[in-house]
Amino acid sequence: MPKPLGLPRVRVDAARQSRAVSMAGCRQAATLRSCARRPTDAPMKPGDHPEFFRFPAPEGRSRESTIRLDAEGHFWHENLLVEHPGLAAGMHTWISRHPDDGRYILTNGYDWTYFTVDDAPYVVKSIRRHGDEVLLCLSDTSEEPWDPAKAHVGKGGALYTPVKQRALGGPYEAKFTRFAQTMLEPLLVEVDGAPAVKLGERAVAIGAP
Repeated sequence: MPKPLGLPRVRVDAARQSRAVSMAGCRQAATLRSCARRPTDAPMKPGDHPEFFRFPAPEGRSRESTIRLDAEGHFWHENLLVEHPGLAAGMHTWISRHPDDGRYILTNGYDWTYFTVDDAPYVVKSIRRHGDEVLLCLSDTSEEPWDPAKAHVGKGGALYTPVKQRALGGPYEAKFTRFAQTMLEPLLVEVDGAPAVKLGERAVAIGAP
């Protein structure tokens, strides 16, 4: 039986995680320096190839993996929690969808593998006010404005919202952590008996049609 690829180009054991992340940082820094010197002659990553996601797995390997993202936004590999903070943070930035079948994949531009998502692929870890807007602070460290009208309440009262509208394979769904939902409480009001979010002078109903 073919072996799963596992994490793209990175092993999961703690000792090698540190070296892998460090080496990746060195490679990235070298690439950035090269681009600064020769902006018109930047190296092409495998992921830039139009057929990258159609390349077969290496001989004896499979594109399937045991990697799983749980409902709280934690990665697991072979039933072990990915504890290395640098690797876990990197994996959140590798989330994408396969362009042909729409399944969730992890890709770092050099390799890719399928993985399992128990709930939502992204997590809203916190929020912050920016003028009359609410910015979502996502699990991949990005931020984006929130439109409460597009959100919905799911199982157990958890709040979900679409994010990354323009990303490859987007939009994606993000689940608010309990902490992020607690941060919303000072902004919550009621409009016609339904929960809404106060944005400046406006009150936007959550999940408004």
